[in-house]
Amino acid sequence: MRKITYIVIAALLSAACTGLENTNPYKPTLQDVEVFPQYPSEYASYLRPGVSVTLEDMNLGNRYCCGTDINGRASFTVPSGLYRLSVSDLAGDEIFNGSMDRIAVNSACRLDLPLVHSKAGHIIIKEIYCGGCMKTPEQGTYQTDQYIILHNNYPQTEYLDGVCFGTLCPYNSNSNNPFGDIPQMVPLIQATWRFPGNGTDFPLEPGEDAVLCLRGAIDHSAQYPLSVNLNKPEYFVCYNPTYFTNTSYHPAPGNNISPDRWLDVLVKTGQANAYTYSVSSPATVLFRFPEDVDASDYIVAEGSVVQVPGSSVDRVLMVRPEWVLDAVEVFNGASTSNTKRLLPSLDAGYVTLSGTFLGHSLFRYTDDTLSESMGYEVLKDSNNSTGDFYERETQSLHE
Repeated sequence: MRKITYIVIAALLSAACTGLENTNPYKPTLQDVEVFPQYPSEYASYLRPGVSVTLEDMNLGNRYCCGTDINGRASFTVPSGLYRLSVSDLAGDEIFNGSMDRIAVNSACRLDLPLVHSKAGHIIIKEIYCGGCMKTPEQGTYQTDQYIILHNNYPQTEYLDGVCFGTLCPYNSNSNNPFGDIPQMVPLIQATWRFPGNGTDFPLEPGEDAVLCLRGAIDHSAQYPLSVNLNKPEYFVCYNPTYFTNTSYHPAPGNNISPDRWLDVLVKTGQANAYTYSVSSPATVLFRFPEDVDASDYIVAEGSVVQVPGSSVDRVLMVRPEWVLDAVEVFNGASTSNTKRLLPSLDAGYVTLSGTFLGHSLFRYTDDTLSESMGYEVLKDSNNSTGDFYERETQSLHE
């Protein structure tokens, strides 16, 4: 996959970052920060210059990017403040990511950041449309048209059968995390869904997409032109009228959606009568149970479904991170209190949704070089959404 190296000399930063001369006209106190990414011992040979390191001011939003030197060190001179640190290194199919939140920089310091190893995914998330749109020409806002698009990024046929989908607790990036620090398991809240099929019923060819409607699989654009038509025979839908009885959010699927494309509720852990998926900042997870793990047995096993700390009603399904196929963290662009919910091995960064009800979506970049060489659309996948995704002005399904 494509790798971009940022080179910083003194105050000369890449276009994606902020120069110190623009951060504060009153010449703030500057601090020297040295960052040393720490590779897992078995991958120590991957240490090399040019690895991308980013410091982000969590209050002002300024980002400073630097490439490591021959000694594996990235050097910064930044204003005092509260920072988020991230490292992302892509070496073929091998991915190394690390992140750390809320680093108080008020003096010169050295930061050793452990990196975690992961592999590029096969079935990955291509697009997230969660923010809704305006009801134009009517008054008001609309959010029943949420969807995500999955993509086969692998050069062989993959199968959607048995792929599971869920969203993290807490629902929003600017909410207090009831678990405190990021838990080592992946807590999925409200419900976990699973694609139907017996193993080979729903193939996904290399470069092929699959649309998953999260609420109404109907033609929303017929009434609201800024919305999308989700009533198409090749689409899938999260629909279960037994568990989710709120027909405003879960209308019966359109005539083009056959029942064999309705996802199954693997387990319901919340009390809501409509599936809850954040409008402003979901953290979305795809996973698959290993062949030697029976999903039904796992769900009832002790410690698999647990109470959310501080809640008397909400529970979560705890999923092992090694089962995750792909995960994307979304931050709320209207908030300065965003915190990470996903482990760095799953998503070391985040993509920001600037606002809700704008008709915007979050879309993964295409790797043009790999696409040309492989002969199908290959999307960028570094397990770091900051570099993998961008915000679109309109939904890709808008006609």
